[in-house]
Order: sequence, then structure tokens, then C-alpha cells
Amino acid sequence: MRKQLYTFFLSVAIQILSLWPAVLQAQDYSGKVNTLIGTQGNGWSSGYLYPGATYPFGMVQFTPTYFSKQLGFVINQLSGAGCDHMGNFPTLPLSGELRTSPDSIINLRASLTKEKGTAGYYATCVNDSIQAELTVTERTGMAKYSFSANENRGTIIIGGGVAATPIQVAAISITSPTSCEGYADGGAFCGFPTPYKVYFVAEFDASSVSLGVWKNERLLPGEKFAEGKNSGVYFTFDLNKKKEVLYKIGVSYVSVENARENLKTENPAWNFSSVKQSAANKWNQYLGKIEVKGNNEDRVSQFYTHLYHSFIHPNVCSDVNGEYMGSDNKVYKSERKYYTSFSNWDTYRTQTQLIAMLAPDVTSDIVMSHQLFAIRSGGGFPRWVLANIETGIMQGDPTPILIANAYAFGARNYDTRSILKTMRYGAEVPGANSQGVLTRPGLEQYLEKGYYDASAMLEYTSSDFAIGRYALQACNDEPVCNYYTNRAMKWKNLYDKETNWLRSRNEDGSWKKQGDDWRESTYKNYFWMVPYDLKGLLQIIGGKQEGEKRLDELFHRLDASYGDEWFASGNEPSFQIPWIYNWVGAPYKAQHIIRKVLDEQYNSRPDGLPGNDDLGSMGAWYVFANIGLFPEIPGVGGFSINSPFFPEIILHLADGDLVIKGGDERKEYIQALKVNGKRSDSTWIDWNDIKNGGILEYSLSPKPNKAWGTSVTPPSFGN
Repeated sequence: MRKQLYTFFLSVAIQILSLWPAVLQAQDYSGKVNTLIGTQGNGWSSGYLYPGATYPFGMVQFTPTYFSKQLGFVINQLSGAGCDHMGNFPTLPLSGELRTSPDSIINLRASLTKEKGTAGYYATCVNDSIQAELTVTERTGMAKYSFSANENRGTIIIGGGVAATPIQVAAISITSPTSCEGYADGGAFCGFPTPYKVYFVAEFDASSVSLGVWKNERLLPGEKFAEGKNSGVYFTFDLNKKKEVLYKIGVSYVSVENARENLKTENPAWNFSSVKQSAANKWNQYLGKIEVKGNNEDRVSQFYTHLYHSFIHPNVCSDVNGEYMGSDNKVYKSERKYYTSFSNWDTYRTQTQLIAMLAPDVTSDIVMSHQLFAIRSGGGFPRWVLANIETGIMQGDPTPILIANAYAFGARNYDTRSILKTMRYGAEVPGANSQGVLTRPGLEQYLEKGYYDASAMLEYTSSDFAIGRYALQACNDEPVCNYYTNRAMKWKNLYDKETNWLRSRNEDGSWKKQGDDWRESTYKNYFWMVPYDLKGLLQIIGGKQEGEKRLDELFHRLDASYGDEWFASGNEPSFQIPWIYNWVGAPYKAQHIIRKVLDEQYNSRPDGLPGNDDLGSMGAWYVFANIGLFPEIPGVGGFSINSPFFPEIILHLADGDLVIKGGDERKEYIQALKVNGKRSDSTWIDWNDIKNGGILEYSLSPKPNKAWGTSVTPPSFGN
């Protein structure tokens, strides 16, 4: 009998082991990512995404730059930002020996074809003859260049004084036939100077047979030091014995020594496959935090690609030894990771809430990085940071909203009271700034008269509301909560009863033209920028029926540009508008419009986004829209709902699994819903009800149920 049991269990074990590779393959979320989605397009309707390799929240983006693919493969790039930026230390493999100076590199007319990209890996063919493969660790990049069989020589160039925007100072030293190191200083973003410094150390796995430098149009064989704009170095290799050349680069924003330590610590060997697999494993940890089950492989790939974009930023800026360059240009050291790349006007609306739910420890460090940036740069929070520079672009005071959202959705490992103090400083003290950039331009007028330029003011009132919620939830400070909640009601000072719209005022209180002062949007889109007081907004214009009518007119088109008076799927001020149907008593219309946007405005082609991804903002919108939960109200933990797309979705939260069942790509209308086993007629789900895990069970239909979701009014905080 014992022998029979042994034989039985051995047989079962063998069967399980035989299935193990399939199990591993099923969990390869990184392979479901298609990094080519959103890498093409025109102007505001382009995703501005890069196809190359990066690590979750990693320092290095090893990729062709969106703004000039001919540069080759750079080490830093923002995901979905619509202005030229960064693109430092481009490297490019070339056939044969270098005969003339690469100058700006662009003149080489390098072409990249047969592109393929998954999470942590990118491959392409350079000039139809060289196979280039890229992968990364958190702070380093690695390339494998495979030259054609008939090539005897191959050259690899590295630009120091070359980037996507002008470099002021740069230098590279060749330190051996297999290595070089250097730095670059300069850059710009959206027309604003961003004079950051970045350092590198690079190595090859083979010894070069010749090397040299270039400076503008001068090629200097044998020289070992390149300095200035349009300068760099080159290494030429003998390919007779080996057609592959491996290249790796360590990066730091502190020093060459730290770049070397980053490289030595994270990638000391020459095993490209191992580094590639490690990157995939790390991506699987993050992408696996949401499991979606469905047979539509194209939509599954889109989902994981957008989830991938949500985990790219912010970027770690501290080195393996904990050092980082502060906002005062001094070097600091911390046991916690320090982050940069803050596109807060964009990310506070979607991406922050998503990463707070799924990666609360990382998000807590991101919050603390904002606080450290503020106290060393003038006392006010920054709103748009690149490297250690406050760029000053965009409007409003978005960082308090971002932090309030992070706290509301579970990222809470920091000193809450010191952060509230910084929030209040920027909101109460005219002249508060970060690196000379005012936290709230026009604050004196806003406080004294109760109004300011329309779209900026609506951003201020949203920030005021978020500060109030944070004061109450994070600091148990009810008086401060009441003060800021009341301030948030100043949005009503923009209401013009003659036109029945919100409208900008002159300083003397007179009305400006209806179309004035709506930054990157229109008055018909920004009108809904009162998500915390939608009940009050609807009351002031005449009720739910008038609100529904305006929404219907807005959604006549889904692809509006910044200046069009319809819904702009690709623009942040429009992100929350579809769910407002839940407040006007027509939830079925929200369900229809959101599906329509997903079906018509997104696809898996290189032009598959309706607008700039803006550091994961649009990617996170796509994720929330597909799972049927949207974080509508600033600083409030909860979701306005729509119908989920996939039959089963599992969110692996920090304290339990949230299971969402019943989604159907052919059925968009909610007929019934159970929340943790109890029937619900509410279009609002409180975060506290699901943060420790739970189950949402939907019953969907291809036909609308106009009654469902209308008996319970979603929250509004006007009173």
C-alpha cells in the first residue's frame, strides 16, 4: 500500500512539474506589453511614448528618443511628455570604421526598422544591417549589438555633447580600449532651461582596435578626451572572431564615481540574457498586481501596456549608495529612495491613485521626495520636476492634490503634519515658491477677491478641497479641513448667471470673454472641474436635466483638441467627465461613453493613443476605465463606477485581493451589482469597503437599465 501511494504521489508530482513551464509562461505579464503602442502620431494627439527598455520607476530609459530617433539609443527620456527633453549619451552602432565626424549624430541618418519591445526589452535593426537589443537594471543600461556576417569592423559611437535639447557643457574621457566616462550639463523642457548634470561610466566586453573622439565636424583618431557641444567618442572593434559586441552604461545624477558604483553593483557581469530576464521578473512583480482574464488578446495586451506605462514614473534619482542631488544642488544621502520626474498637473488625476493602491511603499517615498524638494528649494511644493529642476510649466497647485490622493488610497509612510504645513504655506503665503517658481501665481488676488484666471482658479479650488480632506484624514484637523473646504467653494465666484457658465474675471471683477483663461482646454470642458461639489454645480445651472443636456452635447465628439468645445479623450481636464453622468441620474450613459472611448480612441497601433500619455496619466485612465473604477474626487478614497471590460479582474492589494467579476466586452450596461455579497444600487464604492480585499459582482446586458444606479446619489461635499 505504501509503495502504491508513493507511486501515485510521484506520478502527480511529475505531472505538476511537466506543467510548470506553462504556468511560468502564463505569468509572463512583461511579454504581454507592446512598447510600440503610442510611439507615433501627430502633435497633441500623439502618445509621445518611447519604445525602449526601462525598469519600474527606474533611473534609466535605454531607448530611441521620440524627438529624434536618428540619435540612436539614449539613457533618459520621459514617457509621454510632449516637449523635447533629455536624451543624454546617445550610443549608435555603425558598420565598418568611422571615416568622418558624426557631428550631431543626426547627420548619420540612422534608420531603425523591425522594432519590437516588451517590458524591459527592446530590439531593432539599425541601418538594415545591425541587430540592436537593449535591456536595463534600475540604474544601468545594457546593449547587445550583433553585426552582419560579412562585416570585419564595427564602430560604436557615444555622444557626450549631444542630446534631444542643447547641452551647455559636456566631457567624455576614454579610460581604456574598453571603457569611457563623462558628464553632460544643460538641457531644456518646453522652452524652459533645465540645467541638470548627469554622469556616466560605459564599458565594452571586447577591446577596441582603434578609438578616438570628435568635436563638431572634426574627427580626431587616437585622441581620448572630447569636450563641448556636438562632441563624443568612438570605439572600433575587430569582428572576425566575434560578431557581437556588448555594451553597458551606469548612470548617476551625482558623480562619475556613483555611476561606476551603480554599474558595478547592479550589472557586474556580461550576461545579457540574465539582465533581460531580471528586468522581466521585476516587471512581472508590478504588472502581476492586476490580473485580467479574457480571450481578447489584443485588449489584454493594451491593458498591460497601459499598466506598464503607469509604473514607469516617477523615477528613482538616488544611487545605490543612497546619494542624490537635492533641489538646492547639494548632495544628500538617504536610506529611502529619492524620486524625480513629477508631472503633477497630469498625474494627480489618475496615476497617483493607481500606484498608491498597488505600490504604497514606493508612493510614500515619492511623497517624501516632494517634501524634501520643497524644503530645500524655497518652501513651496514643485509642480513639474525634471531631474532636480522645477521646470515651472503648467498651472495650478497640483502637488497637494497628488499627496492627498496618495494618502487617501493607502500610501501613508511619512510625517503627515510636516507635509500639511508645506501644503498650507503654498496655499496661504503669496510669494511661496520652489526654485523661484511661484507655487500659486495670483494667490494674493485669489485670497483678497476670491477669484483669479478661470482654469488656474479651478485648479486652486480643487487643491484647497484636497488640502482640507488631507488635514482631516491624515492629521485629524477639523478646523483646517473646514477652512479649506469653504475656500474650495470659491469656484462659485466664476459663475455668470447671464451665460449660465463659469467664466473668468478681470481683476476689477468684470467679466472677461467667455473663451479667456482656459489653459489647454475650453470652458465647456473645464466647467466640470468641480468634482468635489457636483451637486452644487448642477443646482446652480438649473438641475440634473440641464447637466445631462450639457454632457450629451459635449460627447457629440470624443476626439476634440485643446481648443474644441467637445470632449477631449486625450486631455487631462476631460478625464473625469464621463463619470459625471452618475451624478445627473444617467449612469447608463457613463457606461456607454466610456466603452465608446475605449473602443474608438485607443488601439494597439503605434498611433493608438488619443493624446500625450503624460508620464502614465493616460495609461492609468485606461486601466481604471477597464476595471470599472475611477477616482473622481480629489483627496477622497473612493470610486465612481462603470462596467468592467474583462470577465474577471483581480487586484492584489497590500491587505487583500479585490476580485471583480462579470465584465463582458459585448455587454456594457450594468443591470445589477453586488458589493461583498450585498446588492448595491450605488454608483459609488468607498475605498474602505474594498481596501482589505473584497468582491464586486456585476450583471451586465447589451441593453441599458436606465433605473439602475439612480436611487443613491454619489457624494458631494458642497455643504
